Amino acid sequence: MNFSEVWGRHDFGDISREIASKTPEDVKRALSRTRGRVDLEDFKALLSPAAAPHLEAMARASHRNTVERFGRTMRLYAPLYLSNACANVCTYCGFSAHNKIRRKVLSDAEILAEARVLRGHGFDNVLLVTGEAGRVGTDYLANALRLLRPHFSGLWIEVQPLDEADYAALGGEGLSAVMVYQETYDPAAYARHHLSGPKADMEYRLNTPDRLGRASIKKVGLGALFGLSDWRADAWFTGLHLRHVETVHWRTKLSLSFPRLRPHEGAEIPVTPFHERDLVQAACAFRLLCPEAELSLSTREGALFRNQAFRLGFTAMSAGSKTNPGGYASEPESLEQFAIDDARSPGEVAAYLRSQGYEPVWKDWDRAYDGFSRSAEAAAAS
Repeated sequence: MNFSEVWGRHDFGDISREIASKTPEDVKRALSRTRGRVDLEDFKALLSPAAAPHLEAMARASHRNTVERFGRTMRLYAPLYLSNACANVCTYCGFSAHNKIRRKVLSDAEILAEARVLRGHGFDNVLLVTGEAGRVGTDYLANALRLLRPHFSGLWIEVQPLDEADYAALGGEGLSAVMVYQETYDPAAYARHHLSGPKADMEYRLNTPDRLGRASIKKVGLGALFGLSDWRADAWFTGLHLRHVETVHWRTKLSLSFPRLRPHEGAEIPVTPFHERDLVQAACAFRLLCPEAELSLSTREGALFRNQAFRLGFTAMSAGSKTNPGGYASEPESLEQFAIDDARSPGEVAAYLRSQGYEPVWKDWDRAYDGFSRSAEAAAAS
Protein backbone atom coordinates (compact mmCIF):
# COMPACT_ATOMS: atom_id res chain seq x y z
CA MET A 1 0.00 0.00 0.00
CA ASN A 2 1.27 3.46 -0.90
CA PHE A 3 1.13 6.25 1.64
CA SER A 4 -1.29 8.32 -0.44
CA GLU A 5 -3.98 5.75 0.42
CA VAL A 6 -3.25 6.14 4.15
CA TRP A 7 -3.15 9.95 3.87
CA GLY A 8 -6.46 9.96 2.00
CA ARG A 9 -8.28 8.44 4.98
CA HIS A 10 -7.69 11.55 7.07
CA ASP A 11 -9.02 15.07 6.59
CA PHE A 12 -6.44 17.78 7.31
CA GLY A 13 -9.00 20.09 8.90
CA ASP A 14 -10.39 17.32 11.12
CA ILE A 15 -6.89 16.45 12.36
CA SER A 16 -6.21 20.11 13.10
CA ARG A 17 -9.38 20.35 15.18
CA GLU A 18 -8.67 17.07 17.01
CA ILE A 19 -5.22 18.32 18.01
CA ALA A 20 -6.69 21.60 19.22
CA SER A 21 -9.22 19.72 21.38
CA LYS A 22 -6.65 17.75 23.38
CA THR A 23 -6.68 18.37 27.13
CA PRO A 24 -3.94 18.60 29.82
CA GLU A 25 -4.98 15.12 30.93
CA ASP A 26 -4.30 13.80 27.41
CA VAL A 27 -0.83 15.37 27.54
CA LYS A 28 -0.06 13.84 30.95
CA ARG A 29 -1.20 10.44 29.69
CA ALA A 30 1.10 10.73 26.66
CA LEU A 31 4.06 11.78 28.82
CA SER A 32 3.50 8.81 31.13
CA ARG A 33 4.11 6.54 28.13
CA THR A 34 7.38 8.07 26.94
CA ARG A 35 9.41 5.08 28.04
CA GLY A 36 6.91 2.85 26.26
CA ARG A 37 5.42 3.44 22.85
CA VAL A 38 3.80 6.77 22.17
CA ASP A 39 1.07 6.26 19.56
CA LEU A 40 -0.37 8.69 17.03
CA GLU A 41 -3.20 9.69 19.38
CA ASP A 42 -0.65 10.54 22.08
CA PHE A 43 1.29 12.41 19.40
CA LYS A 44 -1.71 14.67 18.83
CA ALA A 45 -1.66 15.57 22.52
CA LEU A 46 2.08 16.29 22.52
CA LEU A 47 1.63 18.63 19.53
CA SER A 48 -1.41 20.38 20.99
CA PRO A 49 -1.69 23.81 22.60
CA ALA A 50 -2.46 21.94 25.85
CA ALA A 51 1.13 20.63 25.84
CA ALA A 52 2.70 24.10 26.00
CA PRO A 53 2.81 24.21 29.84
CA HIS A 54 4.47 20.78 29.80
CA LEU A 55 7.26 21.69 27.40
CA GLU A 56 9.97 21.45 30.07
CA ALA A 57 8.90 17.89 30.93
CA MET A 58 8.80 17.01 27.23
CA ALA A 59 12.29 18.44 26.76
CA ARG A 60 13.69 16.42 29.68
CA ALA A 61 12.17 13.21 28.36
CA SER A 62 13.36 13.95 24.82
CA HIS A 63 16.91 14.65 26.00
CA ARG A 64 16.95 11.48 28.10
CA ASN A 65 15.69 9.30 25.26
CA THR A 66 18.21 10.80 22.82
CA VAL A 67 21.22 10.31 25.11
CA GLU A 68 20.14 6.74 25.89
CA ARG A 69 19.97 5.89 22.18
CA PHE A 70 22.63 8.11 20.55
CA GLY A 71 24.92 9.23 23.39
CA ARG A 72 26.26 12.78 23.39
CA THR A 73 27.08 12.88 19.71
CA MET A 74 26.05 15.23 16.90
CA ARG A 75 26.49 14.39 13.23
CA LEU A 76 27.51 17.38 11.13
CA TYR A 77 26.63 17.67 7.44
CA ALA A 78 26.55 20.25 4.67
CA PRO A 79 24.49 20.66 1.49
CA LEU A 80 26.25 20.84 -1.87
CA TYR A 81 23.98 22.69 -4.32
CA LEU A 82 24.53 21.38 -7.84
CA SER A 83 22.00 23.56 -9.64
CA ASN A 84 19.36 26.26 -9.24
CA ALA A 85 17.59 25.34 -12.50
CA CYS A 86 13.96 24.49 -11.82
CA ALA A 87 10.75 23.90 -13.80
CA ASN A 88 8.43 24.39 -10.81
CA VAL A 89 6.61 27.54 -9.80
CA CYS A 90 6.53 27.45 -5.99
CA THR A 91 5.62 30.53 -3.98
CA TYR A 92 8.20 30.04 -1.21
CA CYS A 93 11.40 29.16 -3.12
CA GLY A 94 14.12 31.38 -4.57
CA PHE A 95 14.72 28.84 -7.35
CA SER A 96 11.10 29.04 -8.57
CA ALA A 97 10.84 29.14 -12.36
CA HIS A 98 9.00 32.46 -12.28
CA ASN A 99 11.98 34.26 -10.67
CA LYS A 100 14.14 35.99 -13.28
CA ILE A 101 17.56 34.81 -12.12
CA ARG A 102 20.69 33.44 -13.74
CA ARG A 103 20.46 29.66 -13.75
CA LYS A 104 23.55 27.60 -12.94
CA VAL A 105 24.38 23.89 -13.32
CA LEU A 106 27.77 22.87 -11.94
CA SER A 107 30.29 21.23 -14.25
CA ASP A 108 32.40 18.24 -13.20
CA ALA A 109 35.30 20.54 -12.30
CA GLU A 110 33.03 22.79 -10.24
CA ILE A 111 31.52 19.82 -8.39
CA LEU A 112 34.99 18.60 -7.43
CA ALA A 113 36.02 22.12 -6.37
CA GLU A 114 33.03 22.25 -4.00
CA ALA A 115 33.94 18.79 -2.71
CA ARG A 116 37.50 19.87 -1.90
CA VAL A 117 36.25 22.76 0.23
CA LEU A 118 33.82 20.54 2.14
CA ARG A 119 36.44 17.84 2.69
CA GLY A 120 38.80 20.54 3.92
CA HIS A 121 36.26 21.41 6.62
CA GLY A 122 36.18 17.75 7.70
CA PHE A 123 32.88 16.57 6.22
CA ASP A 124 32.79 12.92 5.16
CA ASN A 125 29.20 12.88 3.98
CA VAL A 126 27.43 15.37 1.74
CA LEU A 127 23.87 16.23 0.71
CA LEU A 128 23.50 16.99 -3.01
CA VAL A 129 20.71 19.49 -3.77
CA THR A 130 19.17 20.62 -7.06
CA GLY A 131 16.06 22.26 -8.39
CA GLU A 132 13.74 20.16 -10.54
CA ALA A 133 14.82 20.36 -14.18
CA GLY A 134 15.61 18.02 -17.06
CA ARG A 135 19.24 19.17 -17.13
CA VAL A 136 19.78 17.69 -13.67
CA GLY A 137 17.99 14.38 -14.12
CA THR A 138 19.11 10.85 -13.29
CA ASP A 139 22.09 10.81 -15.66
CA TYR A 140 23.47 14.06 -14.24
CA LEU A 141 23.01 12.82 -10.67
CA ALA A 142 24.64 9.47 -11.44
CA ASN A 143 27.65 11.27 -12.84
CA ALA A 144 27.86 13.49 -9.74
CA LEU A 145 27.73 10.43 -7.49
CA ARG A 146 30.54 8.77 -9.44
CA LEU A 147 32.65 11.92 -9.15
CA LEU A 148 32.11 12.24 -5.41
CA ARG A 149 32.15 8.60 -4.33
CA PRO A 150 35.95 8.55 -3.82
CA HIS A 151 35.79 11.61 -1.59
CA PHE A 152 32.90 10.94 0.81
CA SER A 153 31.71 7.95 2.81
CA GLY A 154 28.06 8.98 2.51
CA LEU A 155 26.22 10.53 -0.44
CA TRP A 156 22.69 11.88 -0.05
CA ILE A 157 20.41 13.75 -2.41
CA GLU A 158 17.56 16.24 -2.03
CA VAL A 159 16.23 16.57 -5.56
CA GLN A 160 13.03 16.07 -7.53
CA PRO A 161 11.07 12.85 -6.85
CA LEU A 162 12.17 10.03 -9.16
CA ASP A 163 10.82 6.70 -10.30
CA GLU A 164 11.70 3.54 -8.38
CA ALA A 165 14.05 2.29 -11.15
CA ASP A 166 15.93 5.60 -11.07
CA TYR A 167 16.48 5.32 -7.32
CA ALA A 168 17.69 1.76 -7.70
CA ALA A 169 20.14 2.85 -10.41
CA LEU A 170 21.47 5.69 -8.23
CA GLY A 171 21.81 3.26 -5.33
CA GLY A 172 24.18 1.31 -7.56
CA GLU A 173 26.28 4.47 -7.90
CA GLY A 174 26.65 4.83 -4.14
CA LEU A 175 23.55 6.78 -3.12
CA SER A 176 22.76 6.02 0.51
CA ALA A 177 20.02 8.47 1.54
CA VAL A 178 17.30 10.68 0.01
CA MET A 179 15.61 13.66 1.65
CA VAL A 180 12.13 14.27 0.20
CA TYR A 181 10.16 16.81 2.18
CA GLN A 182 6.44 16.97 1.50
CA GLU A 183 6.34 20.74 2.23
CA THR A 184 2.71 20.46 3.43
CA TYR A 185 0.18 17.64 3.81
CA ASP A 186 -2.69 20.11 3.51
CA PRO A 187 -4.09 19.58 -0.03
CA ALA A 188 -5.52 23.09 -0.27
CA ALA A 189 -2.25 24.72 0.85
CA TYR A 190 -0.25 22.40 -1.40
CA ALA A 191 -2.22 23.53 -4.45
CA ARG A 192 -1.97 27.16 -3.38
CA HIS A 193 1.83 27.11 -3.11
CA HIS A 194 2.73 24.78 -6.03
CA LEU A 195 1.31 26.59 -9.02
CA SER A 196 2.79 24.61 -11.91
CA GLY A 197 5.48 22.12 -12.85
CA PRO A 198 6.04 18.48 -11.86
CA LYS A 199 5.96 19.33 -8.14
CA ALA A 200 2.26 20.20 -8.45
CA ASP A 201 1.56 16.43 -8.53
CA MET A 202 0.99 15.96 -4.79
CA GLU A 203 0.22 12.24 -4.95
CA TYR A 204 3.49 11.41 -6.74
CA ARG A 205 5.42 13.29 -4.08
CA LEU A 206 3.49 11.64 -1.24
CA ASN A 207 4.49 8.20 -2.53
CA THR A 208 8.17 8.95 -3.02
CA PRO A 209 9.27 7.32 0.27
CA ASP A 210 7.47 4.13 -0.83
CA ARG A 211 9.47 4.08 -4.07
CA LEU A 212 12.64 4.67 -2.07
CA GLY A 213 11.86 1.81 0.29
CA ARG A 214 11.17 -0.57 -2.60
CA ALA A 215 14.45 0.55 -4.21
CA SER A 216 16.33 -0.38 -0.99
CA ILE A 217 17.66 3.13 -0.30
CA LYS A 218 19.06 2.95 3.21
CA LYS A 219 17.77 6.22 4.65
CA VAL A 220 14.77 8.44 3.87
CA GLY A 221 14.28 11.99 5.14
CA LEU A 222 10.75 13.26 5.84
CA GLY A 223 9.47 16.66 6.87
CA ALA A 224 7.17 19.60 6.24
CA LEU A 225 8.04 23.23 5.50
CA PHE A 226 6.47 24.77 8.57
CA GLY A 227 4.65 28.00 7.85
CA LEU A 228 2.62 26.94 4.81
CA SER A 229 -0.33 25.63 6.86
CA ASP A 230 -1.26 24.63 10.42
CA TRP A 231 2.08 23.39 11.74
CA ARG A 232 0.53 21.04 14.30
CA ALA A 233 -1.49 19.15 11.69
CA ASP A 234 1.44 19.11 9.26
CA ALA A 235 3.62 17.64 12.01
CA TRP A 236 1.01 14.98 12.79
CA PHE A 237 0.77 13.94 9.14
CA THR A 238 4.58 13.75 9.03
CA GLY A 239 4.34 11.39 12.00
CA LEU A 240 1.71 9.36 10.16
CA HIS A 241 4.08 9.16 7.19
CA LEU A 242 6.92 8.12 9.49
CA ARG A 243 4.83 5.33 11.00
CA HIS A 244 3.90 4.11 7.50
CA VAL A 245 7.53 3.93 6.38
CA GLU A 246 8.57 2.27 9.67
CA THR A 247 5.94 -0.42 9.17
CA VAL A 248 6.05 -1.07 5.42
CA HIS A 249 9.75 -0.41 4.77
CA TRP A 250 11.14 -1.48 8.12
CA ARG A 251 14.72 -1.87 6.83
CA THR A 252 14.86 1.84 6.05
CA LYS A 253 16.41 4.34 8.47
CA LEU A 254 14.44 7.55 8.98
CA SER A 255 15.48 11.18 9.27
CA LEU A 256 13.28 14.15 10.16
CA SER A 257 13.87 17.83 9.57
CA PHE A 258 12.04 20.95 10.78
CA PRO A 259 12.58 23.69 8.19
CA ARG A 260 10.91 27.06 8.74
CA LEU A 261 10.23 29.52 5.97
CA ARG A 262 13.17 31.89 5.41
CA PRO A 263 13.64 35.03 3.26
CA HIS A 264 14.03 34.16 -0.46
CA GLU A 265 14.01 35.67 -3.95
CA GLY A 266 10.53 36.65 -5.13
CA ALA A 267 7.43 37.98 -3.43
CA GLU A 268 6.92 37.34 0.26
CA ILE A 269 3.97 35.11 1.14
CA PRO A 270 1.61 34.92 4.12
CA VAL A 271 3.13 32.67 6.77
CA THR A 272 1.33 30.58 9.38
CA PRO A 273 3.17 31.30 12.66
CA PHE A 274 5.74 28.71 13.72
CA HIS A 275 7.96 30.13 16.43
CA GLU A 276 11.13 28.76 18.03
CA ARG A 277 9.13 27.42 20.96
CA ASP A 278 6.85 25.61 18.49
CA LEU A 279 9.89 24.06 16.80
CA VAL A 280 11.10 22.78 20.17
CA GLN A 281 7.67 21.32 20.93
CA ALA A 282 7.53 19.58 17.54
CA ALA A 283 11.04 18.15 17.88
CA CYS A 284 10.42 16.84 21.40
CA ALA A 285 7.11 15.32 20.33
CA PHE A 286 8.83 13.52 17.43
CA ARG A 287 11.58 12.20 19.68
CA LEU A 288 8.98 10.72 22.00
CA LEU A 289 7.07 9.26 19.06
CA CYS A 290 10.15 7.70 17.47
CA PRO A 291 13.25 7.13 19.65
CA GLU A 292 15.21 5.74 16.68
CA ALA A 293 14.78 8.56 14.15
CA GLU A 294 17.48 11.06 13.26
CA LEU A 295 16.30 14.62 14.02
CA SER A 296 18.06 17.38 12.10
CA LEU A 297 18.49 21.08 12.97
CA SER A 298 19.49 23.28 10.04
CA THR A 299 21.29 26.60 9.60
CA ARG A 300 17.89 28.15 8.83
CA GLU A 301 17.91 28.71 12.61
CA GLY A 302 20.16 31.21 14.40
CA ALA A 303 23.30 30.34 16.36
CA LEU A 304 21.87 31.36 19.75
CA PHE A 305 18.81 29.15 19.31
CA ARG A 306 20.81 26.21 17.96
CA ASN A 307 23.27 26.44 20.85
CA GLN A 308 20.39 25.79 23.25
CA ALA A 309 18.04 23.57 21.24
CA PHE A 310 20.50 20.93 20.03
CA ARG A 311 20.30 19.09 23.37
CA LEU A 312 16.55 18.57 23.13
CA GLY A 313 16.48 15.55 20.83
CA PHE A 314 18.48 16.52 17.76
CA THR A 315 21.16 14.18 16.44
CA ALA A 316 22.29 16.03 13.29
CA MET A 317 23.10 19.66 12.43
CA SER A 318 24.14 21.36 9.23
CA ALA A 319 27.13 23.68 9.52
CA GLY A 320 28.75 26.27 7.28
CA SER A 321 25.95 25.81 4.74
CA LYS A 322 25.76 27.53 1.36
CA THR A 323 22.42 27.31 -0.44
CA ASN A 324 23.62 28.43 -3.88
CA PRO A 325 25.32 26.33 -6.59
CA GLY A 326 29.08 26.87 -6.42
CA GLY A 327 28.74 28.75 -3.14
CA TYR A 328 31.74 27.15 -1.46
CA ALA A 329 34.32 27.63 -4.21
CA SER A 330 33.36 29.10 -7.56
CA GLU A 331 30.13 31.14 -7.37
CA PRO A 332 29.92 32.75 -3.90
CA GLU A 333 27.49 35.44 -5.14
CA SER A 334 25.06 33.22 -7.08
CA LEU A 335 21.45 33.14 -5.95
CA GLU A 336 20.68 31.38 -2.67
CA GLN A 337 17.62 29.15 -2.43
CA PHE A 338 16.95 30.81 0.93
CA ALA A 339 18.91 32.87 3.45
CA ILE A 340 20.65 30.98 6.25
CA ASP A 341 20.73 32.35 9.81
CA ASP A 342 23.64 30.55 11.52
CA ALA A 343 26.71 31.70 9.56
CA ARG A 344 29.35 30.06 11.78
CA SER A 345 32.00 27.91 10.14
CA PRO A 346 31.89 24.12 10.58
CA GLY A 347 34.92 24.38 12.86
CA GLU A 348 33.18 26.92 15.08
CA VAL A 349 30.07 24.73 15.38
CA ALA A 350 32.22 21.67 16.18
CA ALA A 351 34.20 23.61 18.80
CA TYR A 352 31.01 24.74 20.52
CA LEU A 353 29.68 21.18 20.64
CA ARG A 354 32.92 19.95 22.21
CA SER A 355 32.73 22.71 24.81
CA GLN A 356 29.32 21.32 25.80
CA GLY A 357 30.57 17.75 26.17
CA TYR A 358 29.29 16.55 22.78
CA GLU A 359 31.30 14.75 20.12
CA PRO A 360 30.99 16.10 16.56
CA VAL A 361 30.69 13.25 14.03
CA TRP A 362 31.59 14.05 10.43
CA LYS A 363 30.10 11.07 8.62
CA ASP A 364 27.00 8.91 8.70
CA TRP A 365 28.60 5.51 8.15
CA ASP A 366 31.66 3.96 6.54
CA ARG A 367 32.06 3.18 2.84
CA ALA A 368 32.37 -0.51 3.66
CA TYR A 369 28.74 -0.52 4.82
CA ASP A 370 27.70 0.38 1.27
CA GLY A 371 30.12 -2.11 -0.29
CA PHE A 372 32.13 0.63 -2.02
CA SER A 373 35.34 0.57 0.00
CA ARG A 374 37.62 -1.12 -2.53
CA SER A 375 36.34 0.72 -5.61
CA ALA A 376 36.48 4.07 -3.81
CA GLU A 377 40.06 3.54 -2.70
CA ALA A 378 41.08 2.53 -6.22
CA ALA A 379 39.40 5.59 -7.72
CA ALA A 380 41.06 7.88 -5.20
CA ALA A 381 44.46 6.45 -6.01
CA SER A 382 44.03 6.77 -9.78
